[in-house]
Amino acid sequence: MNPESKSTTKSLPLEGVIVLEFCQYLSGPSAGLRLADLGARVIKIENPGKGDLCRILPIKNRWVENDSLLFHTINRNKESYTANLKSEHELAEIKRLIGKADVLMHNFRPGVMEKLGLGYEAVKALNAGLVYAEISGYGAEGPWARKPGQDLLLQAMSGLMFASGNQKDGPMPFGLAIGDMLCGAQAVQGILAALVHRKRTGKGSRISLSLLESLLDMQFEVLTTYFASGKRPLRSAVNSAHPLLGAPYGIYATKDSHLAIAMIPIAPLREALGCGELERFDQSMVFTHRDAIKQVLADFLKSATTDHWLAKLREKGLWAMDVKDWKQLKATQGYRQSNLEQIIKLTNGQSIKTNRCPIRIDGEVLLSDRPAPTLGEHTASIKQEFN
Repeated sequence: MNPESKSTTKSLPLEGVIVLEFCQYLSGPSAGLRLADLGARVIKIENPGKGDLCRILPIKNRWVENDSLLFHTINRNKESYTANLKSEHELAEIKRLIGKADVLMHNFRPGVMEKLGLGYEAVKALNAGLVYAEISGYGAEGPWARKPGQDLLLQAMSGLMFASGNQKDGPMPFGLAIGDMLCGAQAVQGILAALVHRKRTGKGSRISLSLLESLLDMQFEVLTTYFASGKRPLRSAVNSAHPLLGAPYGIYATKDSHLAIAMIPIAPLREALGCGELERFDQSMVFTHRDAIKQVLADFLKSATTDHWLAKLREKGLWAMDVKDWKQLKATQGYRQSNLEQIIKLTNGQSIKTNRCPIRIDGEVLLSDRPAPTLGEHTASIKQEFN
């Protein structure tokens, strides 16, 4: 894999689309990042004092120049325009920008954009074809509308914390800001659909999402089961990996590491492993005796190495995998051949290695070495261009 990435040279599908991003932290900026990867011109509208508060939100206390490393990873390939939206003159300039834009997105609390005079009804009068996308924590109305839309708090509200871990564990949060990222991805879906609609009809659209709805949508398997039974699916007491799936589905410790076992019928699993204790179980028992079957496996698999068990399972074409950390993953040929990394070049000569957009178009990966903007970096040039 070549660590020196270059910008994609071919024409991208969203070239010519102008996106105004009134967003901060993760959900909205992650949507803007994907639109930029696909060729859109994404202009971050930021407060001239602090800008996107993600600039001061470090991950593992990592900083690049004056901004957090997190800000750089999620805001690369964008422009920064600063404006005091409480200034009549600067708000007028923003409205001129809106008149030329294709998409406006924000993730402020409900009512904030309306107070600024930038709610949907107001901007629709400026640009009838505008796609207006808004992300909130819990929706614009109802008793939860004013609650803080922070990812961990949404995970706590959504029931997601009872999908991971074992039955006797407490609530277990997902180890990523999954609500933010998922909602951002769904915002991109809605925006692209609205752009297609505008191409056909000439009309703009208002796209509304909430982190809560996105997290509930992600749980459609377990929620559908709950609606049918009235009972929350219980996690396995032993090596749980999915509350709806029977034995042997889970992660197992071996003599030297860990082994992931997916959906494998009991009989071929017993035969491949040579595990005699599994003879007292048949396929009809994978749910009723789920923990007992998994405990037998957990005890048995500790007797040999992961490679030993993988060889036996793969010889029979059964679904299993060794559990890798990032260092082990990067050492594999599959990772190297996928060209999953790119280099972002900063204006001071430094560089940052990050992952690329996962989408390929006509077989070509989408790469860009353009860094995240400094606060207000493009204000003057954008004013000159549009005014």
